[in-house]
Amino acid sequence: MRVIGVGDNVVDKYMYKRIMYPGGNALNFSVYAKQLGVEASYLGVFGDDKAANHIIHTLNDLEIDISHCRQHSGENGFAAVDLVDGDRVFIGGNDGGVQNSHPIILTQEDLNYIQTFELAHSSIYSGMEGELHKLKETGIRVSFDFSTDYNESVLNEICPHVDISLLSCGQLQTNEIKDLLTLVCSLGSSMAIGTMGSRGAMVFNGTNFFEQKPHYVKPVDTLGPGDSFFTAFILEYLKGSPPATYCSVYS
Repeated sequence: MRVIGVGDNVVDKYMYKRIMYPGGNALNFSVYAKQLGVEASYLGVFGDDKAANHIIHTLNDLEIDISHCRQHSGENGFAAVDLVDGDRVFIGGNDGGVQNSHPIILTQEDLNYIQTFELAHSSIYSGMEGELHKLKETGIRVSFDFSTDYNESVLNEICPHVDISLLSCGQLQTNEIKDLLTLVCSLGSSMAIGTMGSRGAMVFNGTNFFEQKPHYVKPVDTLGPGDSFFTAFILEYLKGSPPATYCSVYS
């Protein structure tokens, strides 16, 4: 199995510790997949500052292929982070840095490369809305993380080009989540996943709902668990395990 993250990368700057860590949804997907034993690559846009060099060095150490990435003069994307009782709080950032002025435009060479993977993953923070149809047209599966930044207009634009949609739904009631996941599948996605914070997660495959209760822990830092959850879930799904093998049917 080979998977690729296409889209955003940042450094998360923990201001009170004066330490920065590589992050970003598409980048995290590639890293977590690699850590789970799957061959993974990343395609994105880097700046030329210390933050970018830190990310590139880390990806090289992890042996994640970045041969199709772009690098431009300017500031890499970053998010300023604080922790409040173990919960991450974003307190600033530069809205993607050079990714804004140099968005990803997929070339035929890129698409030939991406076509060699089983799944390409992107996100709402990647500026890829206009390029998703190209990913879909390669014939591989496409997954997409909407986070909490979605409305009906956004879903109408993106879902027809996405096979597996992930949405953060902790702010919604259960019946609202079911309605949302049903809508997402009706718009074109074959599977919709809603993470519900401390309530766990729900999956809709167009026919049945499945629910997974959480394993409760006291969090040290809540930055990144959604990305790690999705990566582990989707890799198991791609291996051929249906949701019913690790979730309970929800009525």
